Amino acid sequence: MRISTFFYTLKQGIISIFRNKWFTLASLATISACLFIFGIAYSLMVNFQYMIKTAEEAVSITVFFDEGITEERIAEIGNIIDSRTEVDHKVFVSADEAWAEFSQELGEAAEGITENPLANSANYEIYLNDVSAQGKLVKYLEQVEGVRKVNKSEFTANMFTGVNSLVTYVSIGMIAILLAVSVFLISNTVTIGISVRKEEITVMKYIGATDFFVRAPFVFEGMIIGLIGAAIPLALIYYIYVFALKFLAEKFAFLSNLLVTLPAKDVFIVLIPVSLLIGVGIGFFGSFFTVRKHLKV
Repeated sequence: MRISTFFYTLKQGIISIFRNKWFTLASLATISACLFIFGIAYSLMVNFQYMIKTAEEAVSITVFFDEGITEERIAEIGNIIDSRTEVDHKVFVSADEAWAEFSQELGEAAEGITENPLANSANYEIYLNDVSAQGKLVKYLEQVEGVRKVNKSEFTANMFTGVNSLVTYVSIGMIAILLAVSVFLISNTVTIGISVRKEEITVMKYIGATDFFVRAPFVFEGMIIGLIGAAIPLALIYYIYVFALKFLAEKFAFLSNLLVTLPAKDVFIVLIPVSLLIGVGIGFFGSFFTVRKHLKV
């Protein structure tokens, strides 16, 4: 394909956008709404997952040992724990360290106690890569020789996993519906463009125009609509996101340990290329298959 042909078909695609203004605006509005919701859903989802990941870091499994266990066996159990793929890291807490921490909480009530009442409370605090794997790891550790008891946070693990899945499924469902509506509207826009230019297309075919030469302007039209429809919500979402981060930092500073958010660059480094690709993809497929259906070339 010659460069002059490429620019000619691109120009015709742009002209067609302005020729069918109302359908173009409808397609732009739908794609923008779709990708706006996609962007908001993605921003909320990644931040929610980041909050969960941060919260998961504070959720641990505690492994207690049999009474009279040797230090060598404790070390062996530690090696077994390290070998598990579910484990991010572990912390050994000796009986003396456990009593020192607990006695500080007791305050004056702990004064006068000379012997360690937590002599058999040495343990490993285990932190996981994924809290949903907690049940599998606990079941395994309970079978390890020398392990007396394993404390777990089953309710917390199930809550994190369930809410995360719910948010993901709802977001995917909403996005799929809007994507389908966007493709439908672009298809209608291209169909109107074909009808308006029917006679012109017939003449072009009589004088020897190739299939690509006839189809390309409509495909470019759809891709340009998709690109613009993606760029508009991206700009809007960026300003909303930056404003929201500033608002949360100023008005809800006391919840800073709970509302842990990602900086804008970490969200948009993925959101920008994905949204633009989706927008162009919607435009391409919506126009390409419509052209093949309605143009007998």
